[in-house]
Amino acid sequence: MARTAEANQRLREAQRARILQSASRVFARLGRAATMADVAAEAAVSQGLAYRYFASKEALFQALVEQAILSDPTGLPSFLEMEGSPGERLALLISHLWESRCEHPEFYQLFDQVQCDEATPADLHEVIRKRGQTFYDVMRQLIVEGQASGEIAAGNPVQLITAVAACLEGVTRFALRDPQQFKASCPDARILLRMFKP
Repeated sequence: MARTAEANQRLREAQRARILQSASRVFARLGRAATMADVAAEAAVSQGLAYRYFASKEALFQALVEQAILSDPTGLPSFLEMEGSPGERLALLISHLWESRCEHPEFYQLFDQVQCDEATPADLHEVIRKRGQTFYDVMRQLIVEGQASGEIAAGNPVQLITAVAACLEGVTRFALRDPQQFKASCPDARILLRMFKP
């Protein structure tokens, strides 16, 4: 029995999604040196099938970056509006960022690759810059409010943000470099939160 048009469409969407997911892992590991052959091998599809969905490696990379931007798993601004004290919201935000980095390291590594690549179009650089600014603004507001309420350790908020950013970037690199070791020894976000205790 022949598949319906809807079934064929679902199959095409699933194939495209699998190629994109595989590409995210490959580009996170290899950067722009990755090839369509690398992506096809990771996705367990033929190179021809990969080219059927994406005309070139650049088209695939562009689609991947656009997908990552649209599917940002952090939802940073919402942490300013939710209920709870500044310290509670900051703890929730850092835990959320930590878990997101641990579960999706390729997402964040891809942003790092794009940001460092001179070939990245200016509009993508601007989108990533705005993401970084949002991270900074939300963290700073919660830290300052938490320091005022006595929930957060005194100190320069910029230095605290830099320490958090360095830890988040480090966990991403470790998770990608040695996934098995990382799964076996991934620290809990509470370790990171200790630096905020008054």
